[in-house]
Amino acid sequence: MMRSVVLGCGSYLPAKSVTNDEIAKTVDTSDEWITQRTGIRSRHIAAKDEKTSDLAIAAARSALEFAGVAGRDLDLIVLATTTPDRTFPATAVRVQRALGMSHGAAFDVQAVCSGFVYALAVADNFLRLGQAKRALVIGAETFSRLLDWEDRGTCVLFGDGAGAVVIEARPEAGAGGRGVLSTHLHSDGTQEDILYVDGGPSSTGTVGKVRMNGKEVFRHAVHRLADVVEESLAANGLSPSDIDWLVPHQANQRILDSTGRKLGLPPERVVSTIATHGNTSAASIPLALSAAIADGRIKQGNLVLVEAMGGGLTWGAALIRW
Repeated sequence: MMRSVVLGCGSYLPAKSVTNDEIAKTVDTSDEWITQRTGIRSRHIAAKDEKTSDLAIAAARSALEFAGVAGRDLDLIVLATTTPDRTFPATAVRVQRALGMSHGAAFDVQAVCSGFVYALAVADNFLRLGQAKRALVIGAETFSRLLDWEDRGTCVLFGDGAGAVVIEARPEAGAGGRGVLSTHLHSDGTQEDILYVDGGPSSTGTVGKVRMNGKEVFRHAVHRLADVVEESLAANGLSPSDIDWLVPHQANQRILDSTGRKLGLPPERVVSTIATHGNTSAASIPLALSAAIADGRIKQGNLVLVEAMGGGLTWGAALIRW
């Protein structure tokens, strides 16, 4: 049996950071209103000439440098994004070209905020089956391009950024217990209309804007995420007390707090970057991972649980021995 071991993690955030007070100058809202309801104080916004591929390439290079791996040594790139550079080809092939990878495969996956977990699951399956040796998994978004800046229920929530991890297939016996232990993916298409974008090439011919029923999304998130966390632990014969770090999708601080309480985890074991990142969709988990590794919280041997829910509805989790 092969196991996908994490070799490195990297991230990139656009230079421009926008505070709640700045948004309140043009939208009927306030720093207090946003912070109390979401935990968000600021978010990064891509420059006009920055594309999703630019963010992804920067995060990829950061992860590769951390891992000590050259782009030409990759066999697979799986990029999770809701905001591709073009309708086609996949944004992943631009990353492939920039990294000097001339073999293997590169493609995008789309599961909105659950995208990174989906991408990790896909790459992990490739490595477990022996179809690739080394993979780059990226979550990258310029989500600000999808926002209606007159809708205070959505425009205050999201930001831009990218994060990436490098994983390598190793025999389970030689992995020292490290690697992706399991991944768990779900979706429920009956709830597609509570969080969506009202555009697309085959429907309106426009990009569209984000529309959300916030109360329904919150209600589903609390229950779905708790269920998939329990599923992950049960699949590995583990209990919540075995988790060293919970790294959730950064959607709303109240959802993070609720998930932590259900697991009996103290707040200091739940990685939260939402205050300064906002919701960066598929990028949020690898951005949070990168932050927690950089400041020394996540260490080799730690048991890390990542989980997310997004439009679709989609949700999922992965359990990783770092």
